[in-house]
Amino acid sequence: MRFDELGLAPEILRAITEEGYTNPTPIQAQAIPIVLSGKDLMGGAQTGTGKTAAFTLPLLQRILPFASPSPSPARHPVRILMLAPTRELAIQVHESVKTYSKYVPIRSLCAYGGVDIKPQIEEIRAGIEVLVATPGRLLDLVEQKCLNFGSVQALVLDEADRMLDMGFIPDVTRIISLLPKQRQSLLFSATFSDEIKKLADRMLQSPVLIEVARRNTVSETITHRVHPVAADAKRALLVKLLRSSEFNQVLVFTRTKIETNKLARELQRAGIAADSIHGDKSQLDRLKALEAFKDGSTLVLVATDVAARGLDIDELPHVINFELPHTPEDYIHRIGRTGRAGKQGTAISLVSAHEVQYLVDIEKLIKKPIEQVIVPGFDPEYDYEYPPTGKKGHHRRPPAPAASVAPAAKSRRDQPDAYANDRRSPRRPSHIAADGFDFSKPYESAEPHPAAAPTDIEKAQAAARMEHPHKPRRVVAALLGGLGRK
Repeated sequence: MRFDELGLAPEILRAITEEGYTNPTPIQAQAIPIVLSGKDLMGGAQTGTGKTAAFTLPLLQRILPFASPSPSPARHPVRILMLAPTRELAIQVHESVKTYSKYVPIRSLCAYGGVDIKPQIEEIRAGIEVLVATPGRLLDLVEQKCLNFGSVQALVLDEADRMLDMGFIPDVTRIISLLPKQRQSLLFSATFSDEIKKLADRMLQSPVLIEVARRNTVSETITHRVHPVAADAKRALLVKLLRSSEFNQVLVFTRTKIETNKLARELQRAGIAADSIHGDKSQLDRLKALEAFKDGSTLVLVATDVAARGLDIDELPHVINFELPHTPEDYIHRIGRTGRAGKQGTAISLVSAHEVQYLVDIEKLIKKPIEQVIVPGFDPEYDYEYPPTGKKGHHRRPPAPAASVAPAAKSRRDQPDAYANDRRSPRRPSHIAADGFDFSKPYESAEPHPAAAPTDIEKAQAAARMEHPHKPRRVVAALLGGLGRK
């Protein structure tokens, strides 16, 4: 099937063709005719399946008869409302709306929190047909009394399962109560829990159900690979991989915001164009980092699981798990950033000895073993054991020397290649002197001697105590001319 067989308007087909698309994805082929017919839809689909275009294209088609070049706000009421759980996802949905509506006189706006609300209010009052928004910011706009939902013809709830996880369902329910009863409603979710089904009952009328991908399924276009490596050599291996010609755009996942910032800075010091994205960054910084990554000025984007939710990057070739997630479902979500819409993608994981069980759980979930490749010079720990049997010894090698801190006189960045070898040479414990004297042991005189008579300093101290028995005493160094106590 081709897009020109779906009954879309020439203006919309022109925009699709310019994006290089000729054939719809499975969910697009199923959903577009249903939406064009005006029926409610309940779609089971994850990100990366093409679901955004599946509802954007037919809804733009449905409001084409009302499109007007008039500058009057009255000719541009809100006709389509699209709700997304995160700012990043809302922005990406809005980009699709702008892309496919560029040859028709339809106005749109993306409204989300974390930025000044006044420009958004001004655009709404100037007139828009399509409003893409996060639930919280939409309710803020409602309180500003700048919205009129009387002309809304369609409501889209994207990634309803994440709306539920983030606690937005009460807000969504309130928004639904403000909309006209006679409207078309579309709900998309990766899962259909009991809560989602209850929401669907309130929101949809006799919906058509379509499912194109089961939960926790992995795209066949993704190649999986594991590099067993010692935990303290992960950064060096990552740099080695990123410097190879194979990698030209990489999304790297870590578990914590602290590790995300740290890793991005270390990659920058290694001469690699990298940036980070996480929840503690401002919205402006997150958008700048994402745009730089999309346009290719940034090679590596280091992200946490939460910050990467909803990221939709066309033809992302590589995802690297710097640390494996603790739950195998998060692995599915991470690697789902690549291998989208039939494109090829590669998912690489750097796995140390303590992460082997996470790897086993992932393989059970995806129902396939993952190839393991040891990179020369980056062996795993001596106790790396796969599959884990409880008996240490698989891939056994001598233990690495005890780790030590590099001398302060020469920092890592001053070394010829700070990441060429992350293994650290052992040094003498800090309590052992150069001549072998051990400062941790009690002092013992070389030869015994009788108890010495009181010194002049001790006599002075005793006299001071007799003279001022209640006076607080403070220590004064004898080397500074004091008597030791004063």
